[in-house]
Formats: sequence, structure tokens, C-alpha cells
Amino acid sequence: MQRGAAGHRARLHRARQSDGSPRGDGRGLCHLFTVPGFVSVLSLARACGIVYFRGTGWVRALYLTILTSHTILAIVVVPLVLITLTRGLRGQFDRHRAIARWTFPIWLYVSVTGVIVYLMLFQMFA
Repeated sequence: MQRGAAGHRARLHRARQSDGSPRGDGRGLCHLFTVPGFVSVLSLARACGIVYFRGTGWVRALYLTILTSHTILAIVVVPLVLITLTRGLRGQFDRHRAIARWTFPIWLYVSVTGVIVYLMLFQMFA
């Protein structure tokens, strides 16, 4: 690893495309699905009201476990997404990358478990 000014220039070079714009890994666009997903959840809640899970036994325990982890991590991921987005837009790519390593897997888990909760609540055990 290079130290000093030469190392800093090398890191900046790797963080830029040939046209000078920042180079990303493309996963940042995934966060654009967060807002429509949240809006659809609110719309569904408004249209359907309170819906109780009708499964019983181990399926109910599984559903409640998934729902609990989904809810807690959905709350945690909001500030992480905002911090990640802010650091990326400000060009703080080292700090952006450091927090994005945590943000993306949590966001992905929340997205997937949200679909699973929907399927279990409105399709499988309706």
C-alpha cells in the first residue's frame, strides 16, 4: 500500500472513471427501490387496515421472527442509507464505502424479508 501523496492520488484515480466522474459499484441505485417500497407498504396498510396473521404453530413463530427482525432492521437502515447517500454525494468515497459495506446487506435483508412478510400475510395464509 502506498503512503503519503502518491497513495492518495492512486486512491483518487481508482475512484474516478475516465471522464472524471466518480466510479460506483452500481448498488447505490438499489436504494431507489426503498421509497416506492415504503409507499406501497403505507398504501397497503391504509387500504387493508390491520391484518392478523392466520397461520398457527411453527409457521406463526417463523412469521413473527421474520417480522420482528424485518421491523427492527428497517428502522436501523434508514439512517444508514441517509449517511451512505450523503457521503457518496459529497465525494467522501472512503467513508461512503466503509458504511456501505454495512448498509447494503442490511438493506437487502429488509427488502427480501419485506416481500416474504407480504407473501406470508396476504398470499400464503390469507
